[in-house]
Amino acid sequence: MLEKLKTEIELVARHLEVLRVVAAHQPIGIMKLAEVLGLPYHRVRYSLRVLEGMGYIRASPAGAVATERALAFLDHLDDDLDAMIALLEGMRRPISHNI
Repeated sequence: MLEKLKTEIELVARHLEVLRVVAAHQPIGIMKLAEVLGLPYHRVRYSLRVLEGMGYIRASPAGAVATERALAFLDHLDDDLDAMIALLEGMRRPISHNI
């Protein structure tokens, strides 16, 4: 039941890591991104396409750059993740025989 959710979380984690590296090293080309992240070129390219479609990065002649939207998103990311963690923690139940 949770395998699909786990796969989606792993994909979002990769997109977030790409976004963080772009924001920290902008402008940055796809080959340098792949090298810094230790990821295959095609995975980095996919993440860049997704992030661009969401308005978090844009292409420039020198490479990918983070948008203002991305910087605002990253500023609030820890709070958003804490809220999700709290939601997941609320799904736990103590082990008992009376499920």
